[in-house]
Amino acid sequence: MSDPAVVLDDLRSESDELDLLVGELSPGQWAAKTPAAGWTVAHQIAHLAWTDSAALVAVTDAAGFTAEVEKALAAPDSFVDDGAAAGAALPPAELLTRWRAGREALQQALRSAPAGARFPWYGPPMSAASMATARLMETWAHGQDVADALAVVRPQTARLAQVTRIGVRTRDFAFGVHGLTPPAEPFRVELDGPHGELWAYGPEGAEQRVTGPALDFCLLVTQRAHRDDLALRAEGEDADRWLDIAQAFAGPPGKGRAPGTTTAGTPEGGRP
Repeated sequence: MSDPAVVLDDLRSESDELDLLVGELSPGQWAAKTPAAGWTVAHQIAHLAWTDSAALVAVTDAAGFTAEVEKALAAPDSFVDDGAAAGAALPPAELLTRWRAGREALQQALRSAPAGARFPWYGPPMSAASMATARLMETWAHGQDVADALAVVRPQTARLAQVTRIGVRTRDFAFGVHGLTPPAEPFRVELDGPHGELWAYGPEGAEQRVTGPALDFCLLVTQRAHRDDLALRAEGEDADRWLDIAQAFAGPPGKGRAPGTTTAGTPEGGRP
């Protein structure tokens, strides 16, 4: 199990890096379109602030979070967009202040959470480490959308390992949310880290395998790129199917990105 303090340190670093990217933007840049249809840079930051707020309620007020889930169930197709739109309508300085305060409050709540505590969420309940990992994954993914909008290539860091880890752990969830029975056998996932290191998950002798760059795997499981544009390889029918439906985030099946949609994170664009 991941050490919550380590993951929270990584989450803070990931958030601070994105903060540096947006902290001095002009009004026009805040309004720049991102690859997510209908979402500007402001929408992306507003969504992070909104989700941090929901996570804080989940950690500090489980009964109160039940009301948040009921709101989501009442408007399953629009509650995420509505939350982002409300935040994006704020002046950029106010939105930044809200995001900064909210993510710090969540940091403190997770750091002081009792050992072994689990918190409700829109998917399965999560530990403090899992909640922090999920927040890091979302911060990285929405940060990628912001970087794409601004035509910025972000450096790859060891924090990608937190995203690959949750991407592997959510394999069965991805099958289930698509109405499919998860494979009984574990997969072997071997990924090339940003500095040439190997990140491996699952038994070495597994017949079902996924291999490729860690960045590409992160883009896949956060649905920031289509698998046709990534250098990931699958061995085995179930592993191949997984690459079509992989989803590291909670909620209904994501729509993903169309083939040919390149990102600032993959400047060469597509498979070699």
